[in-house]
Amino acid sequence: MIFNTSYTNKDYTKESIEIVGKAYSFFKKIKMGGIGSSRFMIAELSAKLQPKNMQSVAINYANIELRPKGIIIHFTNRLDRYSWIIPYYRLVIYSTQTFSIHSNGSYIQFKKNKNYQNNKKFIHKMTDFKNSHLIEYPK
Repeated sequence: MIFNTSYTNKDYTKESIEIVGKAYSFFKKIKMGGIGSSRFMIAELSAKLQPKNMQSVAINYANIELRPKGIIIHFTNRLDRYSWIIPYYRLVIYSTQTFSIHSNGSYIQFKKNKNYQNNKKFIHKMTDFKNSHLIEYPK
């Protein structure tokens, strides 16, 4: 589910808590060693995720936030910020020439450049969280 989060969005807040859980507390974030990635450079977005005013010439960036029951991918286009909510049981990760995240027929591909190399530790943490969540709460 994608939301425009440039401004406070009550629907986004309600849905994100319902689907992926509340954000971690400050102390829990520190204990976990951080819950957010550095920025990724976007290579391609699926048609379902592209905003109506998508600017194709701009370099777009995204970052990933961990939540107890899923992840939220935040990405920008021009001055707008969008958030894509993905529960762990629908999260699929591929690593080929590009690094991509898929869910419900939509996907986002990231370039494997310096930004990807800096995020490898975070990617392993994200897959560990997904695996441990699916073991605890099988669908």
